[in-house]
Amino acid sequence: MFSVAVVEDDPITLDMITDALETQLDATVYSFTRSKFARDFLLQQTSDSLNLIISDQVMPDYDGLSLLKTCQSSGLNVPFLLITADPNKELVIEARKLQVTGFLAKPLDMMELIQKTQEVAAHKR
Repeated sequence: MFSVAVVEDDPITLDMITDALETQLDATVYSFTRSKFARDFLLQQTSDSLNLIISDQVMPDYDGLSLLKTCQSSGLNVPFLLITADPNKELVIEARKLQVTGFLAKPLDMMELIQKTQEVAAHKR
């Protein structure tokens, strides 16, 4: 079983990601439109219960990199894909320092999402 937490404040984009992961990869998807709820969920997970986190960068309450820092400080070290509409140099540098696994550009290409998720899944085996 491959489990993914998806954090995206736009409900339509979240539904598209969730549908793609569930139908094409048969993944178990925990989806959140509110980063505050996602943070609470992530703090209860381990690398045995969760295989991947996909998060938007710009959201109310907690941005994607804040969620990543929270996970790392709590000992949850799982691959992390960051969704962003604006991959500026500062963001990329900060994300690389935090060892983000990869980036997904908005507007999202679902085939790229599936491909990157499959790469992570293959690495986990």
